[in-house]
Amino acid sequence: QKFGAHVLIAKGATALGCDCRAYSVQIGDSPPLRARCVVIASGAEYRKPELENLSRFEGVGVYYAATFMEAQLCADEEVIVIGGGNSAGQAAVFLAQTAKRVHILVRSGGLAETMSRYLVRRIEEHPAIELHSHTELIELAGETHLARVRWRNSQSGAIEASEVRHVFILAGAVAATQWLRGCLVVDD
Repeated sequence: QKFGAHVLIAKGATALGCDCRAYSVQIGDSPPLRARCVVIASGAEYRKPELENLSRFEGVGVYYAATFMEAQLCADEEVIVIGGGNSAGQAAVFLAQTAKRVHILVRSGGLAETMSRYLVRRIEEHPAIELHSHTELIELAGETHLARVRWRNSQSGAIEASEVRHVFILAGAVAATQWLRGCLVVDD
């Protein structure tokens, strides 16, 4: 602002117009803003499993990080960690310090190809951690808070239900660049 920049706080840009010399940024229903230079820092969005009512339980049973606060919320309870990368492995080991049992659900056949060897070893050696390979979450249920879940093994077709109240989704993130498609070239 000191050097003449105009700061606008808005919910989010929905389109970038790059068909003329000055760019235009569409923000909601307002007229497009024009600028010679646009700095895009749109962050990332968590990868989420396709579950019918996932958003209903976000923050009340479904979490995207495993911090000290969440670890205290699920002390002496069974929890699920979804994901096969290092973040999921670190979360599982961390949560196993306070949780009764940690179920790791991965769609693949194991962790060796996507997780550091030291983490795989710690998970295999921890008595409170159970790996469910070829498995995905298929249902979340509860009233005001997550109360129970169901998961399916893709090889056997077996479905298991459990009264798990805490699910940690650590399946990575993707750049929040969908709104730039058709205007800027973006990589994978």
